[in-house]
Amino acid sequence: MSVKEYWKEINKASDKVSSLINSYWHEHSNWNNWQFWIILIFLIVPLIVLLVKLDKNKTLQILFFGYTVHMLWTYTELSLIRLGYMDHHYFILPFLPQAIGITSSFLPVSFMLLYQYCVKHDKNFLLWTSVLSAIMAFVFVFIEKQIGFLALLKGFNSFHIFLLDVAITMLAYGLTNFFITFYKQDKSSPTQ
Repeated sequence: MSVKEYWKEINKASDKVSSLINSYWHEHSNWNNWQFWIILIFLIVPLIVLLVKLDKNKTLQILFFGYTVHMLWTYTELSLIRLGYMDHHYFILPFLPQAIGITSSFLPVSFMLLYQYCVKHDKNFLLWTSVLSAIMAFVFVFIEKQIGFLALLKGFNSFHIFLLDVAITMLAYGLTNFFITFYKQDKSSPTQ
């Protein structure tokens, strides 16, 4: 097949998938369903908690960390969905990423508040990240699966999610520390 033929087939398949997702959302995931409201709560409530609890002295640092967790998890999750390792059965809108309430709010805000706590109280971030990741992977994911919000496929399981949580959070932690160090070095260098 030529490039044009491939893209013609890809676009036809994409249109079919989009149509199916729209139909599914209208029948099973729109605002008339209790699942929609649960997902909306997981999107809005953590953001309100963050507004109240955010340390105003380290706002940019904490928000950068959270944004990094959000972006890394969103891209990871989109890849896992595309590869067929997971599916979210309920979502806010059919044209947004499926787990936007979780990966855009609940997950990053949880890790942001943990990061804030560890920085403020000089706690071992890796240890606390491992604890929160275990709770997310082995309790929260279990509940999501039991109530039909999430399907893990092809042998993908909670342990894999635990490892991804730890890896993504530690990568975000490393990037945040890198930029903090970089910014401090830049400020401390003499101006010419």
